Amino acid sequence: MAKFRKLLTPYSLKNLELKNRVVMPPMCQYSATDGVPNDWHFVHYTSRAIGGVGLIIVEMTNVAPNGRITPNCLGLWNDEQQQAFKKLVDSVHAHGAKIGIQIAHAGRKAQDEPNAVAPSPIHYGELDYAGQNLITPRELTTQEVKDLVQAFQDSVKRAVAAGFDTIELHGAHGYLIHQFYSPKSNQRSDEYGQDKMLFGEQVIKAAREVMPSEMPLIVRISAQEYGENGFDSDYGVAVAKRFSEAGADVFDVSGGGDGVLHAGNHPEFYAGYQVDLARKVKHATGKPVIAVGMLDEPAVADHVLGVGDADLVAIGRALLRDPYWVLNAQHRQNAADAAEMQFVPRQYQRGFM
Repeated sequence: MAKFRKLLTPYSLKNLELKNRVVMPPMCQYSATDGVPNDWHFVHYTSRAIGGVGLIIVEMTNVAPNGRITPNCLGLWNDEQQQAFKKLVDSVHAHGAKIGIQIAHAGRKAQDEPNAVAPSPIHYGELDYAGQNLITPRELTTQEVKDLVQAFQDSVKRAVAAGFDTIELHGAHGYLIHQFYSPKSNQRSDEYGQDKMLFGEQVIKAAREVMPSEMPLIVRISAQEYGENGFDSDYGVAVAKRFSEAGADVFDVSGGGDGVLHAGNHPEFYAGYQVDLARKVKHATGKPVIAVGMLDEPAVADHVLGVGDADLVAIGRALLRDPYWVLNAQHRQNAADAAEMQFVPRQYQRGFM
C-alpha cells in the first residue's frame, strides 16, 4: 500500500490546529429530548475522538424549536442545552480531538412541526419517504426573517460559550439558508426575495460578531442542486463568493437538497462523486474546503488531499460503521510500525501490535 501523504498530517487555520485532515461531518442521531444532548451523544462523539478523528462536527443543532427536523433533534436555544454541550466538548478535548457544531434551522424540512416555516409556502416534494403527503410551510414575514438572524447569532454565542473550537453554519441540503438562496424555494417579493443570498450573508455576519476573531467559521453549502430545474455549480460558486466576502473561512462543499433527484441533473454516485464541487469552490474563492461524498477508502481520501482538490475530507458513513476508522487506516498502512503507537490510546495498543 502506498504511504499516505496528506491524510494523517496536521492542518491549521487561524487558531484551529488539527492533528490530521479527517473530519467527522454532522450526521443526525435523532436521540435528544427537548434539544438536550444525552449519554448517547456523549459516547457517540467521544468514541470518535478516542478513534483519532482530527475534527468532529456535532450534528445539525437548531436555533429554535420549530427548526428541528424531528422532536428528537438537538437544539441550542437555552441554558440547559448549552451546559450539556459543555460536558461533551470537554470530553472530546480530553481525548485529543477538536470539536465544532453545526448550527441550523430546517425550515420547510421540519415535517414534524405544525408551525413549519420557509421563505415561501412551497413544500419540499409531493410525498415523504413513507409515501405521506408533505406539509406546506408558512411563509416567514420579513420581521420573522430578521428575528431568525438574531436566533442564529444567539445559538452561535452559546456554542462559543460551551467551548466549541469552530462553528459550522448549515447552508446546504435544503435547510433554511439554502432555501433562501435557492431560486426554486425562494419566491418572495421583499428584500430577501430580491436578494436571495441576503439571509445567508446576514447570518454569517451575525455569527462573526459573536465569535473570537481567530476562531474559523465553516459554512456548508450545496454547490449544485440535483433536482429538476435546480441551480448549477456556477450559481453555487456565486453563493460561495458572496458568503466568503461575508466572513466564511472554510467551505464544507456538498450538493443536492432541492427535492427529488432528477435524471441528468445529478452525478453518478461513486467514490468522490462530489469532489469536483469542492475543487471548483476552492479555486473560485481561495478558501480552504472540506470535500465530501463516499470517501470511505483512506487511499481515495488521501488522493483527494494530495492532488489539492481539498484541504480536509469528511468521512461520514464509514465513521458510523467504525469509530476507529482513523486508527485502523493508520494501522493497515504502517503494519504495526512502532511509530504509530503514539497515536493509539494506551489502553488499545495491544490491538495494534
